[in-house]
Amino acid sequence: MIDKLEMFISLAREKHFGRAAERLGITQPSLSAGIKQLESQLGVQLVWRGSRYGGLTPEGQRVLQWARQIVADTRTMREEMRAVRQGLAGELRLAVIPTALTLAADLTARFTRAHPNVGFTILSRPSTDILSMIDDLEVDAGLSYLDNEPLGRVTRLPLYHERYVALCHADHPLPDSATWADLADQPLCLLTPDMQNRRIINQSFQAAGAEPRVMIQANSTIVLVAHVETGDWVTILPARQAEFLCVGKPVRSIPLTDLRPAPSVGLIAPWREPHTPVLAALLAEAASLSGHPAGR
Repeated sequence: MIDKLEMFISLAREKHFGRAAERLGITQPSLSAGIKQLESQLGVQLVWRGSRYGGLTPEGQRVLQWARQIVADTRTMREEMRAVRQGLAGELRLAVIPTALTLAADLTARFTRAHPNVGFTILSRPSTDILSMIDDLEVDAGLSYLDNEPLGRVTRLPLYHERYVALCHADHPLPDSATWADLADQPLCLLTPDMQNRRIINQSFQAAGAEPRVMIQANSTIVLVAHVETGDWVTILPARQAEFLCVGKPVRSIPLTDLRPAPSVGLIAPWREPHTPVLAALLAEAASLSGHPAGR
């Protein structure tokens, strides 16, 4: 039944039989047959069907919660038994907000030195996508904001507070210290509004009583810094990431005085016990990196 539950989870995530089948690497008829077999085994209809996928029935919504739990527990059991036989091995899938990608490198480098048989897949995603990817078992954990917007029921481990700097060309007339209000009239290039970092920046301008003049929006911080390097634009990034991206570039970093508490960034993982041995080891490594005890 586990394979049928995985099919069902994929269909609920993709909301389309063709895309779900493609993600699973099977044919659409095989997926449809698997869902029908699961419905027959459970004695309920899970999916509204017409000419196309019509959503989950009320019973399907309830089964989806059980499916996620059962599949996650099965994977954990398999991983635990593999760890007993082979030690820590396998792959961790990590979704990361764009502004925390340098932290991801710090964490994975430390972890793989201690556990060389574990690999990583790291995906850059907005914070809201990270939560749904954890729920849908697409990733094992995420690096995201912890306290600016609701997270729901997840294990969380704070790692650092995100403090901001303005970046401009070395010849730009901006002074070496600035407030958010000072930046309001500058031509800004910022992350897109679907990114929580952008929403935090908007809130900071609002707290300063200022309205930003956003001329360029992108979902890549590399694009932002590239525009700054041309000399015409100003961007705002976390100090940690700005330091990494601006090495060797004719770009100045200007600390910003913030009227709001610095947002916390950390590791989030599914709320369940036990975690897989590999994920438990990652939480322990992150706790060592941050100085915080691992836990909820």
